[in-house]
Amino acid sequence: MKDPIKPEGYLFSKKYTNYIFSLLFLLYMFDYIDRMVITSLFPFLKAEWNLTDTQCGMLVSAVYWSIVLFTFPVSILVDRWSRRKTIGFMAVLWSLATFAGAFTSSFRQIFTVRTAIGVGEAGYAPGGSAMISALYPTEKRSWRMGLWNASIPLGSAIGIALGGLIAAQWGWRYALGIVALPGLIVAILFFFIKDYKTIELQRNSSYAGKNPELKKMKMSIGDMLREFISKPSLIYTYFGMAGVVFTTTSLLTWLPTYFHRVQGLAESSAGIKSSAIMLFAIIGAPLGGYLTDRWRKNRINARLLMPTLTTLLSAILMFLAFSIFEGQIQYFLLLAMGITITAFIAATGAVTQDVIHPGLRAISYAIAVIIQNLLGASLGPIVMGKISDTANIQTAFMFLPIVLVIAALLFFIGSFYYKRDLHQVENIAVEAGE
Repeated sequence: MKDPIKPEGYLFSKKYTNYIFSLLFLLYMFDYIDRMVITSLFPFLKAEWNLTDTQCGMLVSAVYWSIVLFTFPVSILVDRWSRRKTIGFMAVLWSLATFAGAFTSSFRQIFTVRTAIGVGEAGYAPGGSAMISALYPTEKRSWRMGLWNASIPLGSAIGIALGGLIAAQWGWRYALGIVALPGLIVAILFFFIKDYKTIELQRNSSYAGKNPELKKMKMSIGDMLREFISKPSLIYTYFGMAGVVFTTTSLLTWLPTYFHRVQGLAESSAGIKSSAIMLFAIIGAPLGGYLTDRWRKNRINARLLMPTLTTLLSAILMFLAFSIFEGQIQYFLLLAMGITITAFIAATGAVTQDVIHPGLRAISYAIAVIIQNLLGASLGPIVMGKISDTANIQTAFMFLPIVLVIAALLFFIGSFYYKRDLHQVENIAVEAGE
């Protein structure tokens, strides 16, 4: 008989599920506030320490380099130990590291602190993705992943806007100290939620016959490796995500500088104008997830076709904004791009969970994080800074649409393999724990 408190496909009651989701959302938001607040502080740091644009870009990339190094081992803890405890410890670490940045007195010191922030944030995306995949039914996965990922542009916009405003009023050190505290509070709350039971790494045996004890076999390292390398849709998704993340991180990092230098806006005004574009991105992530889940009812590979379309549209809007138009038309195009450029993340995030063994979901997203941070987020700020130092910031932004076209092509190729890869996944139930 169906449990009226816990609907079919849900791990807990809807009320408790949504409570956990709200904490996951807030943690991701504070993750990006702490991560991106530094970008609106660039003018203050340059003035105080005489930094180059390349060095400023390194303060963003430092976080992503740490994520690349630590996300895989941390994701193993998420999958094999505890989602709740791992995420809680990580959030405490990145919040304290952000707070410590307020007491730095040199580029080397703040670079070290930014590296520590990345260590704390290393496993949050894999852990959060695995929890959301377990909490909600498969048919709602893109929609919920989209809502969760809306916290990224929201946190980025808040971080950029608050950083500029607080720094202009009290100094850049206060900006780092103030934004660190709320995340620490939510991190402590996360230690007291319920978790799902760790999933055994087993596979169906083709030699079981009539013996039920042989129906399940423990997965070998080779079996686990094949889960990833034998899924073309997963591989193309990983690299497509890297292309879009290269672009979005470049935008988050350098848009305030672009508006300050090209349009002559004050630092605080440039941060607010950039934040508005990020706020429009709040629409894109959940809208992309909602539309993808609806389309998937009729087209099973919609979770890769939708990112193809939205990423290509983003490339067109960005090309028009930075190469053709100026003034209000340019800003309107950038606002529209703010919606389309984040529409990919819900669907592609769901793909990393759809086509993999349920006991390897955090590791799957960790691989996505490694690739997108190594080739995308860590490279974007530095490449843009280097082009800006060599030529100018305008030229740097004209490079980004090319990256998006390549990403759209990768998603499209991956869509041809999605259905086959989905049918190869082990059917293993996820059970609620304490």
